[in-house]
Amino acid sequence: MKILVPVDGSKSSLEGAKIGADLAQAKGAQVTLLAVIPVYPDIDLEISARARESLDSKLSAQAEQALAQAKGFFTGLTVESILLSSNDVADEIVKLAEEGKFDLIVMGSRGFKAAGRFSVGGTALKVASYSSCSVLLAKRQE
Repeated sequence: MKILVPVDGSKSSLEGAKIGADLAQAKGAQVTLLAVIPVYPDIDLEISARARESLDSKLSAQAEQALAQAKGFFTGLTVESILLSSNDVADEIVKLAEEGKFDLIVMGSRGFKAAGRFSVGGTALKVASYSSCSVLLAKRQE
């Protein structure tokens, strides 16, 4: 079994990583952690080059930290980590899942952007809707 675990550092995505680790341990699964750095192609029109570099640096550091945090849940397991950049995070997750022939995607139901009690994050909703494999959406336990 191959499990893809996308993370962004949010509490919900880290809950997904915990569940992914439990499943991988129980099933002896092959695990790939994924962090996608969001790219904002038209942001150069609104901010300076220096501000753009600062934003890119912060987003990269956040993604690397998310991978490191998530990897901590997979003690004793071999885990591959992938760091990508894209202007469509959901599309990148779905594309990697298809190309890598993953059996399951385990991810948080909401990332940093989702708001409101009854909302599922846009990325999670797109992945669940368009993925060719099963998707488990994890909710952070209060």
